[in-house]
Amino acid sequence: MNTGSDEPGEAVGTAGSVEAVRHVAEEDSGRGLGSRAPEFIRSRRVLHLSWQVGVFVVGLAVVAAGIVMLPLPGPGWVVIFGGMAIWATEFVWAQLVLRWTKRKVTEAAHRALDPKVRRRNLTVTAVGLVIVGALVGTYLWKYGLVMPWKIKDQ
Repeated sequence: MNTGSDEPGEAVGTAGSVEAVRHVAEEDSGRGLGSRAPEFIRSRRVLHLSWQVGVFVVGLAVVAAGIVMLPLPGPGWVVIFGGMAIWATEFVWAQLVLRWTKRKVTEAAHRALDPKVRRRNLTVTAVGLVIVGALVGTYLWKYGLVMPWKIKDQ
């Protein structure tokens, strides 16, 4: 999995290379990958394991709520990424996924701001609006403004 950089040392190949990823990430951002738990929690194995289980369960609940919100009203993707951010406070894999996602979103935003792409999007939107307007106008000309239910008969 690529961590989102072009640096050759940032590719994760085996479980043993996690320390190498942490080292490279520490050089990049000043703060390494891994647990953000307080030191007194990280120093006690049982406490740290229960902390990780708690973070995982809370993150899982938030991600599940986001998945439920995808077809239902609500900010599904925002909540899912919020759950990923909760997981990223404790798990390296979630930090890497968020780093990759941020890079992709930034690239998409730069592409969307490209003048050629903006012109194309505006043209496609204008053509679509003209077609929808023509269809609505044709329907109104042919059938008039008639409600689909009959209120007068009741």
